[in-house]
Amino acid sequence: MKKKIITLFFLICVFGHTQIWDKAKAANQTNLPFDTRQKKYPEEQTLLHQYQTEETPINTQMNAVATTKSKQPVPIIFDTDIGPDYDDIGAITILHAMADNNECKILATIASNKHKRIAAVLDVMNTYFNRPEIPVGIVRGNAVDMEAPQKWDSLIVEKYPHDLKSNEQAEDALKLYRKTLAAQPDKSVTIVTVGFLTNMANLLQSKPDKFSPLSGKELVKKKVKLLVSMAGRFDEEMGKFQEFNVVKDSAASVTTFNKWPTTIIFSGFEIGVKILTGLPVANSNFTGSPVKDVFQMSIPLDPNDKNGRMSWDETAVLVAVRGYEKYFDVVKGKIISNINGSNGWDRNGKRDYYLVQKMPLLEIEKVLNDLMMHQPEKK
Repeated sequence: MKKKIITLFFLICVFGHTQIWDKAKAANQTNLPFDTRQKKYPEEQTLLHQYQTEETPINTQMNAVATTKSKQPVPIIFDTDIGPDYDDIGAITILHAMADNNECKILATIASNKHKRIAAVLDVMNTYFNRPEIPVGIVRGNAVDMEAPQKWDSLIVEKYPHDLKSNEQAEDALKLYRKTLAAQPDKSVTIVTVGFLTNMANLLQSKPDKFSPLSGKELVKKKVKLLVSMAGRFDEEMGKFQEFNVVKDSAASVTTFNKWPTTIIFSGFEIGVKILTGLPVANSNFTGSPVKDVFQMSIPLDPNDKNGRMSWDETAVLVAVRGYEKYFDVVKGKIISNINGSNGWDRNGKRDYYLVQKMPLLEIEKVLNDLMMHQPEKK
């Protein structure tokens, strides 16, 4: 709100910002063993950052995304490997919560994992949040096939209503991408990937079809404003660490990150590993909630999750809709994607940004947990 200037003193603002770290918690998080996604943790994990960060908006084109709550809902395509980890359930819950708050419009939910229960799981979640009409796409052909090791996918598919009983009933992921993008205004769509980059590579390499006379790369350049990707690692382990989403289809990752024609924001491994969520919804008194069921079932199965599950995918979705500014700083450059699944960073690049922690951990955990506690309106 603009205020009339009366004296010079009203021009002076003092901001105090103090971050208090819980040393015991930090120590516990810097010596973590293997996680269920085979994301290897180093024996010691330093949280210091060596690069200068930016606190200004990325560019004028992204202003609508960078605000906490856009005037118009952000058109979102959600691309997930939903299954190997259960933070995807937290991510899709947060997405629906923000859609219920008119912050985004979910155009499609698309899987980069072709496990047999993927379509049903996505349909369960969309149906639970009163959006059974959202298109579901499943990757075809050569792709990763991974189930949920905790078996939560079987639980919710058996317990909750859904129409899609098999992947064959869902749409082809590539066709759904091309159809959806072709129907949207230019430079309007945000894609958020929290899984493998298989669909992105397939899209970039696609040819003109009945949906659009443009090639895949041309279609992306014309219709996509922003790609937000939970992928890579950008701290002192960068270059040695093989992040799960990148390495599982490293060829697709290289293709995507080398050829993508619009801005990419990366939420790296080092961001989500420190942010623990899920205990509030797991311990809630909710009934008939697949979100509660998944977290309540899965958290006790891994001793590393006793304080909550690591929140890789939730951070990407949050930034895709609300922007990074309130929660994170960013570093500008361009990712260097290696065929072995590791990554580097070209600090002279201009296309990409990766997130750096800004908001204190307990505060951002509360933001995410509050969104994950969202329940759909009963109809």
